[in-house]
Amino acid sequence: MSRSLILAAAVAALGLSGCAGFQPLYAQPGVVRNLAAIQVNAPNGRTGYLIRQHLDDAFAKDHSAAPAYTVDVSLGESRVPRGVRIDNVATRYEYALTAAYVLRALPSGAPVKNGSVRVALTYDSADQPYASISAQQDAQDRAAEEAARRIELELAVWLANGGKVAAR
Repeated sequence: MSRSLILAAAVAALGLSGCAGFQPLYAQPGVVRNLAAIQVNAPNGRTGYLIRQHLDDAFAKDHSAAPAYTVDVSLGESRVPRGVRIDNVATRYEYALTAAYVLRALPSGAPVKNGSVRVALTYDSADQPYASISAQQDAQDRAAEEAARRIELELAVWLANGGKVAAR
């Protein structure tokens, strides 16, 4: 073995030795299985559809299994002009999405966890109307994806830390 390879192996072993007892979040028993058993209820409309799709993807939804949980999501959106030109036309917008959720155990429907996430981002406003609509829709999609990621992470941490799981 070359000296540099031995040195690299030693450094890697020393770096990992400080992680004694470390267990990845998704290696905790039941986290992945319980996330996949969550049915998402989101409001109608484009943003509701987007967050429902992103949550199903984040949870790795198992459509063949009966849900053990349901998560009810309510959304709040705002769009504020930023960077106003001298002719009083906005060149950028700030889009904010607030997603409040309640996780309920099935079949009782009793709430077991609730929370809220807020995502704010900006996007350019184009002079062409279709480009401006496209930019706004892209901002909605990016915000819904990030909100879904944050909700999924909050629920995974809750489950890993011994959240009360429904009996199956």
